[in-house]
Order: sequence, then structure tokens, then C-alpha cells
Amino acid sequence: MSASQLHPFDTLTPGEIQLGAAILRKAFPGVALRFKRIDVLEPIKKDVVPYLEAERLGQPLPTKPARLLFSYFHRLDTLGFFKAVLNVETRRPVYIKELPKDVQGPADVDELIEIEEACMKHPAVLAEIEKMQLPAGYTVCNDPWIYGTDSATETRRLAQCYMYIIEVDHPQSNHYSLPCTFSPVFDQVTKELVRIDYLPTGKDAKTQPTQPWKPVKCVQYAHDLLDEPTRTDLKPYIVRQPEGPSFSAEGQEVSWQKWKFRVGFNNRDGLIIYNATFDGRQTFYRLSMSEMTVPYGDPRKPYHRKQAFDAGDVGFGITANQLALGCDCLGHIKYFDGYRCDSRGNPVLLKNVICMHEQDNGLQHKHSNYRNNEATVVRNRELVLQMICTVSNYEYVLAWIFDQAGNIEHEVRATGILSTMPIDNDGTTVPWGTIVGPGVMAAYHQHVFSLRIDPAIDGHNNTVFYEDSVPIPVDELNTYGMGYTTEKTIVKQAGFADLSVERNRTFKIRNDGKINPISLKPIAYKLHAAPSQMLLMSADSFARKRAAFSEHAVWVTRYKDDELYAAGEFTNQSRSDTGLSVWAARGDDTENTDIVLWHTFGLTHNPRPEDFPVMPAERISVMLKPDGFFTKNPALDVPASNQSFNRSTLHEESKASCCGPTANL
Repeated sequence: MSASQLHPFDTLTPGEIQLGAAILRKAFPGVALRFKRIDVLEPIKKDVVPYLEAERLGQPLPTKPARLLFSYFHRLDTLGFFKAVLNVETRRPVYIKELPKDVQGPADVDELIEIEEACMKHPAVLAEIEKMQLPAGYTVCNDPWIYGTDSATETRRLAQCYMYIIEVDHPQSNHYSLPCTFSPVFDQVTKELVRIDYLPTGKDAKTQPTQPWKPVKCVQYAHDLLDEPTRTDLKPYIVRQPEGPSFSAEGQEVSWQKWKFRVGFNNRDGLIIYNATFDGRQTFYRLSMSEMTVPYGDPRKPYHRKQAFDAGDVGFGITANQLALGCDCLGHIKYFDGYRCDSRGNPVLLKNVICMHEQDNGLQHKHSNYRNNEATVVRNRELVLQMICTVSNYEYVLAWIFDQAGNIEHEVRATGILSTMPIDNDGTTVPWGTIVGPGVMAAYHQHVFSLRIDPAIDGHNNTVFYEDSVPIPVDELNTYGMGYTTEKTIVKQAGFADLSVERNRTFKIRNDGKINPISLKPIAYKLHAAPSQMLLMSADSFARKRAAFSEHAVWVTRYKDDELYAAGEFTNQSRSDTGLSVWAARGDDTENTDIVLWHTFGLTHNPRPEDFPVMPAERISVMLKPDGFFTKNPALDVPASNQSFNRSTLHEESKASCCGPTANL
């Protein structure tokens, strides 16, 4: 498909990957290049908004903005790291620039595989494995981890390899149950071994050389490796839609129950929602999970560096699962694909990385007239767009959920396997982690997310304010002390704010130019935030300096095209924040203009034994709800719920359970 046939928000094509690689090879004749990323650069907002408005209003379409790509790549002769922006139509670079030596690009799949293989072949690593004197049939593997930061001068691109023992030759053998006590560090560019770190296994930071392994039983999770049989009393639960789904999809554009939006996907954000409208009215220009940081609370070396930025360091899109019917989503499923490049600039298909389906979520609304028992009942149908990312040990289920009343929910579920450390199997415990199996400890850690909300509440000039519920002072009017009211604070300049449960603080995005004729207040959407503990690490720690977004629950910035990621563009081995704290410090005017609201939320995860060997999903969600955007309940026109439509079945109880034993007459 040519650029002229693509929508401005269409995802990367395999032809564009090949074109991008060819443009860069032409710019560097005779030089070998290693590609980290080739992806679509989103159109400049001021250029694409007229096109979107013409689409929404059914008017003739203006000229599309230029289709641009960007690339991160290394020259293999000088090892320099570059960023380029490329014009698809002209087939020429817009610019190519070499980045400073302290800037490290995100990991790529080939690189991780190469480091894993280099580690397992290195003589020094093989010598450490030999020292463990493993039983016959046992093998060793490793997880290459983002190195993190503990130095302001380190410019090498490093990887920390955590080593594990594999008990049985099975594709799902749980090696995280058997961590080793040594951890090699490699230079990811030269593939050279930098050193071997030895891991503490007691109550303190003391380490010792690799010792013969004291066998313990692996805690398995795969069904055919379990000691106990699986349950036999679970009956099938089959979701059927005999008349098909209520949604329609043309390419990336989805229409469902007055909602219309475009499904986006890129290597870093993964799933993106573009240009969401309800009944033809603008609501949000762009919705995405901007970043997540996961710092670990074990203070000992080398764990003090253990902090992942899963979007910036690797990418939600890069790690997205290929989803399967009957497993990850139930019902009538529509899948969306994506693409990435490999290190040689070839396209790689990411099959079925987003699933879309409808689900029932209980009652939408109900009222019974108690005088006559006449009831109006409407069920809440939802449209779910879901992506599941595997980041080494953890899985993250990221879903955008639309309903019939104008609400948009972002749901996050964390599952997968805890990142584990070795510990002496002699009754030793530590105050920063939980023993989850024989000889294996899971450290306390946090998952801190940043949700990026780019509003268009009936237009792009919006204002963020927060509303506190407070008591009215006792006076002549409030004689009985029962009254309370709200206090509003406008966020007039870029900056941050915090939640207040005590004051029921609610953040809202309003359009001051549009007044609701019923409430007589500006139309708005409100953020149902997820109250969460912010980052626990010291203000002087690199973990905190790199993730300043995690210090406050809400940030507001003025829109700029290249400001998409809360911790900045480059997070791998970063030393300080180059994102929200920098942009907020400008103090830009944010009242009645094009703004972005960022919400920080997350999970402080102090593991339980029940979280191992595979973790039951932990759920947290944020919702965007209309607040004076409509003049009445927008779901009033949803058909009533009844048996002829839903076709439910009645459970028949046995005579014994129903009637009890027969009387002896």
C-alpha cells in the first residue's frame, strides 16, 4: 500500500521498514548499520487535525500531512548511535543526527538473543556453571536484564545476565524457581564479558564464590509438570454471538455503539487509541500507556540497579504476545497485527498482537418502581481492546474498555512470574522480600505506570482543574452543620498535583467554550484516578532521578509534538529524567489551550507465597467519565435487557438438594 493510500494514523507497513533501511544505507554507503527501530513518526498535530475534522464532519479531505518514519541505529564501524527522520514520499532523510555517547537506545530482540547466547558460550561463565556440580540432566539459562544505572560516567551499553537452573527438559520448566548465585555483565556492543557479579544469599550484602549447588525441588506451574492433578469439575463457559458482533472495523477504524476511533500500534507504546468520538463529538485525540518503571527494593549490589522502564527500555509493542482464540479473549474476536524491524532492517510480522471483542459487564442501569414492581433493566455491554506483553518474567495485560454511556476505562493486569533471587535455604529471611519457595526469594518492588491522556473535549482547547469536596462552615444557613460544597482549582500552568482521598479530589478536563444547557457549567470529562503509592526510593537515588514522573499522581503539560513519554525519549541506562519534570518546569500556560494530562498510578508489590510460581492477576484501572458532557444519561437508548434477547438458561436442581430426604410415612 502506498503512502497516499494510508491514513495518517495507520500503522507501520513492511514496505516502509524496507524503504527506511534502504534510505539509511544509501546515506551511509559502504557502512554496515545495525537497526534498533524503524517505525512511524506520528504526524504533526496542527497538520493532521484539519484532516481529522474533515473526516468527522463528512467534508472534502484536505492534503494529508507528510508520512514520516524515524529510526534508531548504530554504525558498526564507529559504533556511533544515531536517530534519523525519513520522508516516505520523497524517500529522503529529513535529518540524521548522532546522539551523545551517554544515550543508549532501547533493546532489540536480536540483541537480547545474542547476549543470551554469548553468555552461555563464554568460558568464564561455563567455568562458574561447572563449579555448581549440577546433577545429570540439569542445565542453565539466563535472562539478559537492562543494566540500570549507578554511575554518572558509564557510557558502555551493558547487560546484566541473571542465571537460572532448568530442572527438566520441558519448554515451560520454571527456571525462576532455581536462581544461581552469580550474574555476568556483558558489553552489548562488543559482546565482551565485563565482570561476574556474585549475588548475596544471606541477611546482608556478603557474597562468596560459586559453590556446589544444594539441590532443592523446583516449584513448577505448567500443568503437565504439576504434582497434583488439575480440577475436573469446571464446565465449559462458551461465549456465543450468533448474529455476529455489534462492532465494525474498516482497516484500523472501529465503529461501535456511537463510538468511533482508530486503533494504533507502534513498537514502544504498543496499543494506542486515536481520535475517539462519541456520537460524532470529539472526546480524546490520543490515549496511550506512556511508560512504566519497575524499581526493586533489595538494597544490595547488583540489585540496587534493578529498575526496568518496560516501554522505553524495550517496548510494549516489541514484547506483545501473539494472541490465540479461546485463550486470551473470549467471544467473537477481531485481531490487529503490527510490524517491527530486525537488526538488519527486515520486517518482522507481529501477528494478532491486539484483540478486540465485546463483553457483558453487569448492569448498565436499573430501576424498579416499588409501587407496582415494574422495572427497567439495561445491561452494560463493553468493547475491549487488549494487548498482553511478556517482559522476561512478567506479563502485563493492557486493555482499553469502551462502554455505552461514554466511559473509557484503562485496565492493567499484572501476572506472570516474580523476578527471583537466590537465598540460603536454612530459614534465612530478609526485610525487603518474601521467601516464595525453597532457596528462592522475591524482592519487594513497585510497578509505576504513566497514562498519557491527550484530550479533545469538543475541541482541542481544554482546561484541567481539580475539585475538592469540603464542608460548608456552620453559619446562619448551615445551622445544622450538614452542608458541603466543592472547591475548584484550575491548573493554569504546567506542573503537577496530588490526589487527596480526604478531600475526594477529582481531576476534570473541561472546554470553557462549551456550556452544558442543563448544568450551566462547561462540558467536561473527569478522571477516576487510581490512588497509589508513589515511588519509594530515595530522592538521591538514580531510580528516583530517572523516573521523576513517579513522584506525583497528576501532571499537566502544554502539548508539544515530540513529548510522548513520561520519562523521556531514552530511558535505557539514563541518569536523570528528561521527560515530565523537565517539561513541567517550563511553566507553560495550560488554561484553555491544547494540553496533555498524565496520570501516575501503580502497584506496590510485596510478594506473597501465593504469587508463586505464577502470579494470579493483580488488577488496577483508571476511568474517564463524561461530566456534564451530555444533558442526560447517554445510555437511555440502549435496548432493555430481557430473556428473549439474552436467552439465559435455568439451573435445574436435583430432587435431593431441592426437597431433602423422603419422609418415612
